[in-house]
Amino acid sequence: MIRRYGIDTSILVRLLTGDPAESFERCVAHLSALSESGEVFASNQVIGEAYIAVQHHYDVGKADAREGLETVLKSGLVAPLSGKAVFEALAKRSGCGLLDRLITLGYSQQELETLTLDQRMASLPGARHLG
Repeated sequence: MIRRYGIDTSILVRLLTGDPAESFERCVAHLSALSESGEVFASNQVIGEAYIAVQHHYDVGKADAREGLETVLKSGLVAPLSGKAVFEALAKRSGCGLLDRLITLGYSQQELETLTLDQRMASLPGARHLG
């Protein structure tokens, strides 16, 4: 049976930034070993938190944060738990933000309709304006 793992935000931020280098190298080595016989995933929440964290703590712009996430999530070390739909969300540059897209995606995968007071978010498939 294939082992499956879920990472937390600290690991995804480390993979995005490479900082500090020694910790980054250890992290990559451990994940590489785990991915040889298992699968390593990042949840929508972890992806969203890492997106915000690198902007706030590392002064990374939104576009660069999205590109970095895409690169890491396609690296073979870790994959998005919600699959290719996450890459579609990362590619969108207009309308509502990445976090709104990840929230709606997570709910829709659980067959839930997203309720919101945000007009832009309500325009997403599976979302409805509550106001």
